[in-house]
Amino acid sequence: MPPNRRSALLLALGLCLPVSADHAALSSQDQAFLEDLSRRAFRYFWEQADPLTGLVRDRARTDGRWENAPERNIASIAATGFGLTALCIGAERKWVPFQHARQRALVTLRFFAERAIHERGWFYHFMEASTGARAWNSEVSSIDTALLLAGVLTAGKYFSQDSEIQRLARLLYQRTDFRWMLNGHSNLLSHGWKPETGFLANRWDHYCELMILYLLAIGSPSHAIPAEAWYAWTREPYHFDGYTYIGRDPLFVHQYSHAWVDFRGRREARPPHIDWFENSVVATRAHRAFCLRLRERFPGYSENVWGITASDSRKGYVAWGGPPAHPDIDGTVVPCAAAGSLMFTPELSLPALHTMRRRFGRRIWGPYGFADAFHPTDGWVNPDVIGINVGITLLSAENLRTGNVWRWFMQNGEILRAMERAELRRYAP
Repeated sequence: MPPNRRSALLLALGLCLPVSADHAALSSQDQAFLEDLSRRAFRYFWEQADPLTGLVRDRARTDGRWENAPERNIASIAATGFGLTALCIGAERKWVPFQHARQRALVTLRFFAERAIHERGWFYHFMEASTGARAWNSEVSSIDTALLLAGVLTAGKYFSQDSEIQRLARLLYQRTDFRWMLNGHSNLLSHGWKPETGFLANRWDHYCELMILYLLAIGSPSHAIPAEAWYAWTREPYHFDGYTYIGRDPLFVHQYSHAWVDFRGRREARPPHIDWFENSVVATRAHRAFCLRLRERFPGYSENVWGITASDSRKGYVAWGGPPAHPDIDGTVVPCAAAGSLMFTPELSLPALHTMRRRFGRRIWGPYGFADAFHPTDGWVNPDVIGINVGITLLSAENLRTGNVWRWFMQNGEILRAMERAELRRYAP
């Protein structure tokens, strides 16, 4: 039985799965490529953050060209969480002076602690980058605040010798009222809140990018929710081409929590004993197989040109992916689908990224790395990059190369305690 089918069968049976973390040493060519890609991705967060607030713009032009237009001055708090983590990577790799990165992190944390509008510690999804004013009538977002807090807590540990950064990181985490976000439910958190209408109707009730939100909530030092909340959301198995795994949403849902939380070598104590790291490995392999199945309709997909996850399209932003096939799929390739899984499947992701860079060159490669999306056969290239897609590329690459983001974030004892409370136990494959 092929190894990938064996892993899928073991996962379906809830048996012990091997941890796919002991990757072969990267070649000098791979290291050079990842250094270039990562440094370009870091450049996005260095250049697209407002110097007075630290807020990172939601998107920018692929060619790095600055546009002074109101819609180009909108920041994303999730992108800012990636950006705070990027500061740690950039300082560690000496792409910028340590003190410059530390000062940028301090500016950002002070803004969120002292000036940004919040509701019981939760922040608006989109803000004007220069002022922090609510943008686009957006919601106070639980998941986007969680991604911001991931960056806050990472910076708090990396810049641990700065007592003010440590203090602000603790304040922002302690101030977040996770119990309030339950909105009366015993275990399931709301998607968010609006001042005009109150809590959003939807709850985080099925497997997706929610894991980091629930771990932060269960581990909260001031407003913790019950550990049983970890098992309140559903885990529906999905079967495709011999693979079995949990989740059927776009590939990013299998990546975002893992950018910070080190799930390697852990599985749930309760049946079916899911190893979430291995689940993302299997989901990535299934996604590549899915793209290859699409070749009859879209011949641009190939063994090393694949990947569809939430991104821009000709028609605007689309949360597309598969399997199952999203109805809007038109043959577009989204490089961060493969790049965001570097930490899971380097043997698949690295050849794909090398091939895309070599075949399409400057059409899709710019100051910030890959364009957000492109069509391999008809020539369309997205004129933008999107902060969160650049972010998952950078963090996944760093975790593959050094594991540093995992190491920094996991120094937060609250996360380790939350994993223990949720019965995410270490095991020997």
